[in-house]
Amino acid sequence: MMMRHLFAAVAVLWAGSASAQIDVQSVTSPEGIEAWLVESHEIPFVAVEVLFRGGASLDAPGKRGAANLMTALIEEGSGDMDAQEFQTARQSLAAEFSFGAFDDAMRVSAKFLTENRDEAVELLNGALTDPRFDESAIERVREQVLANIRSSERDPTDIAATRFDEDAFGDHPYGSDYNGTAESVQALTRDDLIQSHADILARDRIYVGVVGDITPEELGPMLDDLFEGLPETGGEMPTAVDPDIEPGIEVIDYPSPQSVVYFGQQGMERDDPDYFAAYLLNEILGGSGRQSRLMEEVREKRGLTYGISSFLVNYDHADLFLGYFNSANDKVAEAIDVAQSEWARLAEEGVTEEELETAKTYVTGAYPLRFDGNGRIADILVGMQFTDLPIDYIETRNDRMNAVTLEDINRVASELLTPDALHFVVVGQPEGLEDDATVEGEQTQ
Repeated sequence: MMMRHLFAAVAVLWAGSASAQIDVQSVTSPEGIEAWLVESHEIPFVAVEVLFRGGASLDAPGKRGAANLMTALIEEGSGDMDAQEFQTARQSLAAEFSFGAFDDAMRVSAKFLTENRDEAVELLNGALTDPRFDESAIERVREQVLANIRSSERDPTDIAATRFDEDAFGDHPYGSDYNGTAESVQALTRDDLIQSHADILARDRIYVGVVGDITPEELGPMLDDLFEGLPETGGEMPTAVDPDIEPGIEVIDYPSPQSVVYFGQQGMERDDPDYFAAYLLNEILGGSGRQSRLMEEVREKRGLTYGISSFLVNYDHADLFLGYFNSANDKVAEAIDVAQSEWARLAEEGVTEEELETAKTYVTGAYPLRFDGNGRIADILVGMQFTDLPIDYIETRNDRMNAVTLEDINRVASELLTPDALHFVVVGQPEGLEDDATVEGEQTQ
């Protein structure tokens, strides 16, 4: 899931003008593909970010991991070109492509020089519309995916996160890792990958962000060339799911001197009018980049962990409010108690005016630093469309943060935070938790 970093020279384009006006234009191609564009003609270079809504959540029952494996094979040859020939063609154009599957989307990232734009778009179109899925490539990439799965199965953090999702979402696609299991990935056939490709890569679910040396008049035809040959519609989207989060503590036995703790509750929808208040609330509770209440109480005052954080999670069809930390096995019980107490204290007492103003200052001040390169800006543009934000969001976002009042955030704290509903998954050999309500044991290694 890690985002790429490249073209360092281009990255400085926005770094020195973080607060500069970013003019976002909406462009619709002659064939009806919409994109958001920021023109930047200083460097002869274009960055394109594309999301296909649905992603790994479109995996058919029993085919978990199909979207992930299919996506990993997109660049392994298309049309008459095998994998080596495709890579040679891409390198000759000095173009960069990358692909990734996620819970709610498949991502395509492309960067290319203006002088090679038409050829790069033609090559990428071939990868998107006519991937070969050669058996030799499938087996090679399958082994890479299986190696990742085996590594994840031994990682206590991954074990905790996976179990939390299993508990919360059950049989819904969100309830399992989109990489699939060793068993499900071993069983995937070439026909499964072809079906996954047909389900995901369709014109009725495309979102596009473009930044760089291209005009609106040039972008329209480029979009039609890029997506030419894709079917009009893809697979049926999954349904919404209410997380089934039972309060209590679940222990997964894992031989380690430390325990990993993953915990959470129901979250808030991204389009909720109170989302900005919830965002600031999380920043005060356990957000990154500043001294949060959880960091102060769990780490600084008591030395129970090296770090603790909380974060809002917004899937397309469900929302969570999660937290995470590591702690020594003989201290984890106290750390859980303190974390839950802080959750409750914030719900009951709210935040102070000073905390709110400090959080606003940090959140609004850090925002311009995100615009540190054409690829990053294209990524923000496509994310804005994907989450149904308005085209002027970049200009208005900080004003919306600053408009949150103390009354707003404390009302949201009392409504959103439900400490008695928190579900904790502990992976390790914690001491002193056996007296808690819902302790389970499972040998994982």
